[in-house]
Amino acid sequence: MSRRFVSILLAAACVLVAAGPAPAQTKLRIGKPQAATFPFVPVDVGIATGIFKQHGLDVQSIDFAGGPRVQQAIAAGALEIAIGSGPELALTLKGVPEVAIAAMADAPYAIVLAVLKDGPKSIAELKGKSISVSSKGSLTDWLGENLSRQQGWGIDGIKLVPLGTTVAQTAALKTHQIDGMIVEANGGYRLEEDGVGRVLVQFGDLMKVFHVYLLYARRDFAEQNPQAVKDFLAAWFETITYMHEHRPETIDIMRRTADVSPFIAGRDYDAMIGMFNRTGRYNPEALRVVSRSFVEMGMLPSEPDISALVTEKFLPTR
Repeated sequence: MSRRFVSILLAAACVLVAAGPAPAQTKLRIGKPQAATFPFVPVDVGIATGIFKQHGLDVQSIDFAGGPRVQQAIAAGALEIAIGSGPELALTLKGVPEVAIAAMADAPYAIVLAVLKDGPKSIAELKGKSISVSSKGSLTDWLGENLSRQQGWGIDGIKLVPLGTTVAQTAALKTHQIDGMIVEANGGYRLEEDGVGRVLVQFGDLMKVFHVYLLYARRDFAEQNPQAVKDFLAAWFETITYMHEHRPETIDIMRRTADVSPFIAGRDYDAMIGMFNRTGRYNPEALRVVSRSFVEMGMLPSEPDISALVTEKFLPTR
């Protein structure tokens, strides 16, 4: 073996020793209330672009059929991070061991009420109609009750039917088992693209001040791994910035991961990219609306001190 070759081997060994082993990746299981939904695409974008990995995180994305099932999973210790609705924050007072770590999205532009082409032509025609939601106690359930209440019909003016996934709701709508469905926006857009239905209500137009989605962490995980939670939020907001600055790439990731057409992916992006909270900080007025929803949904007898249920301590510094 030549002296020059030995020198090369020694130099390479020194580089490996200096570099040391690759830093360990913290495993994070993130629960999403639905698959194929634009508000939850940042998880897919963060994975696809490697942003989570750059922050030392090995992220697994898990889809559920509705927010309450995400809450059940975090209560069972099956998730470290969860995306949940604002009203689901009340479940922390009912024993779900979690804490809200950031305001994720504000006005509910991601949620629509869709009907068939020959269905109700106005909100007034929804009275007494059967409208599907994902599950009882979910965000879509509360939005349906709130719509009925706004019309002066009380919470029972619209018959809300929990049917699970958007696929199940769409099938029920097409077979006239229900008169409409409250779903994520692209569920309504898909009906329009297929020429069989239309969006009747855009909830973001009815409710401007709100925190439609929050980011949650399992409480014991946050207490034992505060840096991992901070790393997750740093990666999350970097991902949101990436999405704002890379429209074609974001649409392509959504098209592939959500299995939607380029038309729907593009329409989702243009309609909803602005709903994401860019700092994660809470709007006190929006929190008051969230707190009021606890009572309106019958989840709590009175409004709690909501400041005890949320924290900003894990957010990136300004």
